[in-house]
Amino acid sequence: MLGFVVYGIFDLVNSIMAMLHLAIFWLIFDIVAAVVRRVKKNKAAGLEGAGEAEKASAEKSAGKKASAGKTAESEAAEGAAKRQGKVYWLGVAVILTTFIYLAAGWFFAHHVYETNYELHTEKNLGTDKLRVALIADSHIGALFDGDGFAEHIETIQKAEPDVLLITGDYVDDSTKREDMVKSCAALGRLKTTYGVYYSCGNHDKGYYRGRDFSYEELKAELEKNGVTVLEDETVLLNDSFYIVGRQDKSEKDRASAGELTSGLDKSKYIIMMDHQPNDYDAEAAAEADLVLSGHTHGGQMLPMGFFGEKIFRANDRTYGKEVRGNTTFIVTSGIADWAIRFKTGTIAEYVVIDIYGK
Repeated sequence: MLGFVVYGIFDLVNSIMAMLHLAIFWLIFDIVAAVVRRVKKNKAAGLEGAGEAEKASAEKSAGKKASAGKTAESEAAEGAAKRQGKVYWLGVAVILTTFIYLAAGWFFAHHVYETNYELHTEKNLGTDKLRVALIADSHIGALFDGDGFAEHIETIQKAEPDVLLITGDYVDDSTKREDMVKSCAALGRLKTTYGVYYSCGNHDKGYYRGRDFSYEELKAELEKNGVTVLEDETVLLNDSFYIVGRQDKSEKDRASAGELTSGLDKSKYIIMMDHQPNDYDAEAAAEADLVLSGHTHGGQMLPMGFFGEKIFRANDRTYGKEVRGNTTFIVTSGIADWAIRFKTGTIAEYVVIDIYGK
């Protein structure tokens, strides 16, 4: 019951976000207007000399005599009209600013970009260059359906990746079976050198609300289309590099990073997939060469990423690349969104990583 209440609130989240931004921009504009008024007042006061003050006083007195017929009521009405005019134009400015800001956020959430990284290693990859494509947080059905996902896979195909890695939240808790099947078929059509590998996120197993297929059915459909599902498992490719897929942090029985790499040949390149980017110290200590994550949606809306990473320490990193010791970490903002339909702090993306070996 609680889950349905929570998701009912999430269904209203975009309306809530719009109202919140209206309030924030109103506050900002009101503060700016108050500062401008104060500056003008102080500037005017500073320009007045003793003689100017007397002159102004005399003119004011003459003005009062000239407007002797003016009543207190009419002056009050005039002042109220001016205040109403200021409030009106302030409201117009706030509404226009909010509309433009959220329209830009809608655009960045609904247009997928390619983000590129170039890495170098002293290890032998079995090839001069290994091209890794990375996607995460497609949440199929949230922003695009199975056909829309297939179009993105066709775009990724043009990058000619050697391997495609999917680091979780591939489907959502409300994804329809039809869209799940279509998206898996799209992955089956992708042509790569080493295949497609997938590890779970916190939404893939459908813990949060009901849907018309189980995780076991999702896994079977992925494997039917040639996708290798890694749940705390490792594969060695080309006898040169490993792909390690971790279970999501939400799984109580998941293995540690050290356990997963303890039996590996550390002279070979180790790529680790971990949906949530919050185990960096352990993964660096486990001697992974490259750790790929999603989950954060790049912070989604300003300043959520800053608060999540710097204040609440929810993640080790919200977006982008970081190096700790000999380990490189990359967090993607994801190819879609979830509940919020705007991205003002980042973009929607898939990632292409070129790794140059020895």
